[in-house]
Amino acid sequence: MAMLRKRALSIDTTRTWTRESKANLEVRADGEEEEPVSPAGRLFREPRFNCYIVCVMGLGAPVDLPAARVGLAATLARHPRFCSVQVCNELGKDAKPKWVRTTVNLDNHIIVPELDPAATSADPDKSLEDYVASLSTRPMDHSRPLWELHILDFPTSESAAAAALRMHHSLGDGVSLLSLFIACTRSATDPDTLPSLPAAGRRAGPLYALPRPRGRGALAALALWVLSLLVLAWHTMVDVARFFATAVSLVGDERTVLKGAEGAEFRPRRFVNHTLSLDDIKYVKNAMGCTVNDVLLGITSAALSRYYFRRTGESDRKNNITVRSALIVNLRPTPGLHALASMMESGKDNAARWGNQFGYMLIPFHLTEHDDPIEYVREATKVARRKKSSLESIFTYWSADMMVKLFGIKAAAALCYGMFTHTTLSFSNMVGPTEQVVFFGHPIVYIAPGSFGHPHALTVHYQSYMNIVKLVLSVDEEQFPDPHELLHDFTESLRVIRDATSRN
Repeated sequence: MAMLRKRALSIDTTRTWTRESKANLEVRADGEEEEPVSPAGRLFREPRFNCYIVCVMGLGAPVDLPAARVGLAATLARHPRFCSVQVCNELGKDAKPKWVRTTVNLDNHIIVPELDPAATSADPDKSLEDYVASLSTRPMDHSRPLWELHILDFPTSESAAAAALRMHHSLGDGVSLLSLFIACTRSATDPDTLPSLPAAGRRAGPLYALPRPRGRGALAALALWVLSLLVLAWHTMVDVARFFATAVSLVGDERTVLKGAEGAEFRPRRFVNHTLSLDDIKYVKNAMGCTVNDVLLGITSAALSRYYFRRTGESDRKNNITVRSALIVNLRPTPGLHALASMMESGKDNAARWGNQFGYMLIPFHLTEHDDPIEYVREATKVARRKKSSLESIFTYWSADMMVKLFGIKAAAALCYGMFTHTTLSFSNMVGPTEQVVFFGHPIVYIAPGSFGHPHALTVHYQSYMNIVKLVLSVDEEQFPDPHELLHDFTESLRVIRDATSRN
């Protein structure tokens, strides 16, 4: 493998594009207006939030490179964001970049690395893991659209080949990008049909569970409705106050073996993953009368507890230590696959809403040892239900947007950076197709997305697909020299919780 740089290089966030530098771009004169980069997209241009998403796909067949090129040219390369570059025509701290169309040369975006055949044959899983880890240290040319598809055409223990799609986070939020990727695939049972995503569940929380005041008993129902609104307002006020206290350094997590040191956003990352059984998770969900997300939160709490006490060697395992996670909450409806497919076919914006639109919730994880493993899920369910009766994520998104408009992107970045550095980890959970899909003729075995470039040393991500859930950990290797042991703590926690549920 070629020598790689030891630190991820950012896209240029300060450069003003002169007449000479613009001439180096093949800007398309198709009459479309330049679109401003959204506030969240501008945030991801900041050096301390130079964030990327890396999505590894396990393929069920060797890679047909010509077919992949034709497929990309007809889909992803035609999407407005994936055929544009960010150009800033102004000087100064308030300069606002815009998306400008350019010609996509697929030779710059489809990368087939020359790897050592002996290494890929001796330990293909480690070769794949090492290469994906190297993507957190390799530069991305900001004069081209900010995405790449890396082809890793050798078999591993789970797949016949793999591909890694690396994208800059300013292209869109995780939900939008996952939906766009799925819109590039087709159903394995019908190659002419787009796959289907699970229907969005009913909004949860006390406010939405109450009946509307009508007919007999309307007065009592109205009273409950008003009470629910008051509870919602109170919980939102408390959560927002805690969020801003964290962001401005009034409250912060203590330094533990789980919390990275300052500058974690600039260090290389390693991505490790494991396949979990969705049936086992649903078994616990049904037995506990909770949600899949509640079970995943409980598994995470149990796993972090196991790892913490093993690393520290503390004997008092009943001592309740709290660390907090920044939970990413999507605030837009999931883009329709047909609308996204139409957007790529036409190469123009349409009714599909696009960009970065998400807020944050601060979720506590309690590090302790329970006699009954199911208690981790019970506590997680209580926390999740409490957070569902709050508008914290909406207010955090709104406040960041207002901060950009009133004080500029630097102030918003400082606020967000404070929130990250005074919490311990990031947590994300996304739902994928319930059926197998094919990617330009290649059956997909698993989908394993991860991210890097933000100030947390640990990111926990769950991605469902068919009847499995991929657990992906993105770790700073300086803070987590034993990422596979931490991964084992997650798988063991699910097993213990599943066994305890079956005994009850």
